[in-house]
Amino acid sequence: MKIIRHASRHTPLPHPVIGLGNFDGVHLGHRMILSRLVEEARARQGTALAMTFYPHPLSVLRPGSPVPLILSLREKLRRIAESGADGTVVQRFGLDFSQLAPEAFVRQYLLDSIGVEKILVGHNFSFGRDRAGNAGLLSALGKRWGFEVEVIGSVTVGQQEVSSTVVRSLLQTGKLREATTLLAQPYAVSGRVVQGFQRGRQIGFPTANIRPRTSVLLPNGVYAVRACVDAGEYNAVANVGVNPTFGENQRTVETNLFDFSADLYGKRLRVSFIKRLRAERKFSSVEELVRQIREDADRARSFLSSTGNTPS
Repeated sequence: MKIIRHASRHTPLPHPVIGLGNFDGVHLGHRMILSRLVEEARARQGTALAMTFYPHPLSVLRPGSPVPLILSLREKLRRIAESGADGTVVQRFGLDFSQLAPEAFVRQYLLDSIGVEKILVGHNFSFGRDRAGNAGLLSALGKRWGFEVEVIGSVTVGQQEVSSTVVRSLLQTGKLREATTLLAQPYAVSGRVVQGFQRGRQIGFPTANIRPRTSVLLPNGVYAVRACVDAGEYNAVANVGVNPTFGENQRTVETNLFDFSADLYGKRLRVSFIKRLRAERKFSSVEELVRQIREDADRARSFLSSTGNTPS
């Protein structure tokens, strides 16, 4: 998938159809937009483009209370690519950009630079200065300037409307199964493997420590996970937390990959959370901690071997 940085500097593509949104989480609602986007582009023998904004607009407009992102930009782009989109426009969002009138945004960034033929948005999409633009204004501009607009309605699961806010809340309260249903695949974080205290290696359970680019939204605890590195996927167990037994206070993600012995330092590791095994807690001794780690690893192995990627 092609990544386009800053739309106004890009050469127009053949018959572009574009889906607009933040796409944080790439949840079922976003997937509906992306599915229609690809379908429309293929019907026109055109180009299916998603446009997302980076950093998240609210982190610029409300710097004192930034939105905790569900996915890093890298993970979001990976999931958009899985939809079949030909490209994603990563539009830089700054204070100057936020002051664009809705009409100026459409004219400069969608028509003049991309030459858009059709735009798809969710029913609650807003854009432009003071969020003055909405689906209704976009449709009116389409009639005036000659492009089509399709508004995608809400997606519900049970009685719950799918949204990034709902997914974020589910993850933060530890409702992993429900969140994964709305995401259509497991919640994941990724980062480079960095040097830790090597305590895991000393007690017989070497772990890969990563520093994700986004906050880990799940509660502290031990999880059965799938770990992806290079081209391989491995069953694993991960601890999210601060290692209270050793008196630490920096939150980390430490993952023990089963049946894996290669050097991981400097490699990018993606950890997909499948099941929460227990809460993090402080142990009275290292020996007690080791016994619990063995039990956690056995439970993770058993669960992952019997259910694969089914979240719980």
